[in-house]
Amino acid sequence: MDEQQMSSTELVELNGKFERLMDAIDGVKDRQEDMADDIAKIKEAVYNPDEGLYARLRALESWKKTSSRVIWMVVTALSGLVVATVWSVLLDI
Repeated sequence: MDEQQMSSTELVELNGKFERLMDAIDGVKDRQEDMADDIAKIKEAVYNPDEGLYARLRALESWKKTSSRVIWMVVTALSGLVVATVWSVLLDI
């Protein structure tokens, strides 16, 4: 009978350990679901075709290319005006 009681005590102890293990697994599962939601939000922020990171970079590169062209046009026009003014001054002397 002593052996059977010991076995029963061990079973109760084992059951308690299994319960703790199941609680820990449930906690990991909940954290994993939260992490999956966070990753989905990050993926949406990066890959969203209208407002995502890639769309912003594309718009910035386009603006940079356009502004670079405009700056070169302005610099070329100003250089032409300076040359024309110097030429005009030299012809008047």
